[in-house]
Amino acid sequence: MSSTNNIINADAIIVGAGLSGAACAKRLADAGFKTIIMEKKSLPRHKICSGILSPRGHRFLIENFGPLPRGILHKPTFCKGVNFHFPSMLSVSMAFHHGATPHLHRKYSDFWAVKRSGAEIHDNTKFTELKDQGRYVDLSAQKNGEKIRYRARYVIGADGPNSPVTRSIYPSYPKQIPWFIVGQKFHEIIECPLDDEYFHFWFHPDLGHYTWSHARGDKQIVGVGFRRGDNFNKRHQGVMDYLEEKHGVRLKPTEESEACPENFGPSLINRYIFGKGNVLVTGQAAGFLNMMAEGMSCALHSGAIAGEAAVESFRYNMPVQQVYRTMIHSEVRRCSDQWNPLKIIFGHPHEADFWAAMKEHPVRDRIIILKDICNFIKIYAPLKWGRQIVWQAICRELRNKYLTSTWY
Repeated sequence: MSSTNNIINADAIIVGAGLSGAACAKRLADAGFKTIIMEKKSLPRHKICSGILSPRGHRFLIENFGPLPRGILHKPTFCKGVNFHFPSMLSVSMAFHHGATPHLHRKYSDFWAVKRSGAEIHDNTKFTELKDQGRYVDLSAQKNGEKIRYRARYVIGADGPNSPVTRSIYPSYPKQIPWFIVGQKFHEIIECPLDDEYFHFWFHPDLGHYTWSHARGDKQIVGVGFRRGDNFNKRHQGVMDYLEEKHGVRLKPTEESEACPENFGPSLINRYIFGKGNVLVTGQAAGFLNMMAEGMSCALHSGAIAGEAAVESFRYNMPVQQVYRTMIHSEVRRCSDQWNPLKIIFGHPHEADFWAAMKEHPVRDRIIILKDICNFIKIYAPLKWGRQIVWQAICRELRNKYLTSTWY
């Protein structure tokens, strides 16, 4: 990195010091390019996340960053799998393929990965705007109330679902997708029969669009996802009452809570956003989100692909968008396949075997469970995703890839 005329110069600037940004930076730094990771908060910083990583994400971290130190994990340190619960009071328990996966403490795991990426870290530095000049990108930021100017060949937005980088290049995009609020509250445990080695999810339309619970330390997390405009406290209390009545879960009053907006939907209907010109968008900012809202593994892989695309563009003087959009097909297939009804029925797109777990139930119970899932899916009807999902699924079968015409 160099500085001329009060401009900080680099080959690439990555906005966002999460796992996606770390993976992107690792590819660039390993290839010898001057890379800066910009983060608006002071590192290590808190991150709202369950922290339960998928097997694929676990392998990626080990292969690219090394063995995971104990200090970047929560207790319980590992998660064996997922339990689905239904209004009929039937449950489906699914262990992850290849064994238990780590329960990351995102505050420390992200910082660990960012430090090991080899990039220069500029924390407490808030991205404000950018301008793509064709041969390079001018970027402005603020640190301690002072404006800082940067210049780089490429800028990569790895700054989460409510991405300022995305808004800077596509101002109208956030208004064109549905937004959900995901909130979770932490409780001391009086009595909790739920298996603390599993992530628990409820397919119950009366509880909300996304309802979960899992153990963290000596507390139980109870979370709900809902459309903007709903009341978080009311939704959460409804879940608490249900857990006590139906599952015997007795928890003390809330000690702390947190919530954030989520761009839930782009991965279902293949409406990803990958950037424009010399600006790439990756991770959840691009719309990647796995089933059960696990976004870390696809953030790592898509981030690495964005970094590799920039490296290839540097080396062969090719348009970076062309390279990135060609390479990212593999991650789009993996991510969107998890929501694809044809893949779910006839394939195995997930990292836990739902159909094998279903076979452990008698036929009558399987029918009841499938009816419960169908009733749950109906709460998404106002979003009008059904036809889009089916059309994308058909195109996936015919072309062996998802359409690019819906990408930004």
